[in-house]
Amino acid sequence: MTAENDTQVREFIFLGFSSLPSHTAYLFVIFLAAYLAILMGNLMILILVLMDSCLHSPILHTPMYYFLSHLSCLDICLSSVTVPKILVNFLCQRQTITYNQCLAQMFFLISFTGTEAALLAVMAYDRYAAICKPLHYSRLMNPKVCAILAFTTWAWGFLHSALHTALSCKLYFCGANQIHHIYCDLPPLMKIACNDVHANEVATHITSLFVGGGPFFTIILSYVFILSSILKIRSTTGKRKAFSTCASHITVVLVYFGNGSLNYNRPSAGYSLEIDTLVSTIFCIITPMVNPLIYSLRNKDVKGAFRKVLESQGKSKHHHTIN
Repeated sequence: MTAENDTQVREFIFLGFSSLPSHTAYLFVIFLAAYLAILMGNLMILILVLMDSCLHSPILHTPMYYFLSHLSCLDICLSSVTVPKILVNFLCQRQTITYNQCLAQMFFLISFTGTEAALLAVMAYDRYAAICKPLHYSRLMNPKVCAILAFTTWAWGFLHSALHTALSCKLYFCGANQIHHIYCDLPPLMKIACNDVHANEVATHITSLFVGGGPFFTIILSYVFILSSILKIRSTTGKRKAFSTCASHITVVLVYFGNGSLNYNRPSAGYSLEIDTLVSTIFCIITPMVNPLIYSLRNKDVKGAFRKVLESQGKSKHHHTIN
């Protein structure tokens, strides 16, 4: 922390829930229930993929579910950056965060959101390879390639975040410490800074093209080729099967980029405090919570693997009982 920041701003105050002081207990219960649902749903996907790989004939031992396990891990990380601090603030009845905690929260939040965007693009490429290049799929998406792609998405997100956090360390706040938000993020911090934020704005616009626009363009391009290949399939059953393998991913992409667009592409005048709080809540809670639901409710492979794991556990218990 710079000496100037040390004498002026030691902590920030979140104003997101300032209009609901009498509803703190209800908000705590709602956020806690949502956080537990996020943990349970995404841990279920992680454990299911891991346990399925240990079975004799695994169903989920494919690149698509390998990347899905990374997506579940990301959703747990993304919600864990913001929700626990929100819960602690509800318990303490003091909506504050220290300067260093704020920068750390922002760093990991930007890292995980950037990584998730890149991962969704990689998952779109995986669907492209499976549908458009089926004869070369095992070579294009072999375990080594999958590991490199997964590592690259994580590195992409953290490098992107490191740039913004380094620039944010140079912001001065001149005593202004009230953030119109429910967690620390780059746009609300830039809004209350009292020094020139031109470098931050330029970096934000440039990186948005690569970190947000790049993955989104890759996803669109992948599905243009996928749609073209599906339309060439003669049988209705084949078309339906090809579409079904993409349905869950398309839904997750729409939810993620739709919420991300509302959260980061704000009007110049900004949202009202109430709308800002709602949009932020949807982004940090609803998106991570619905992803496992989409993949479990709309995916026959996940349902089949779940039943198979339960059956194997039942047989294992029966075998131990006989012995």
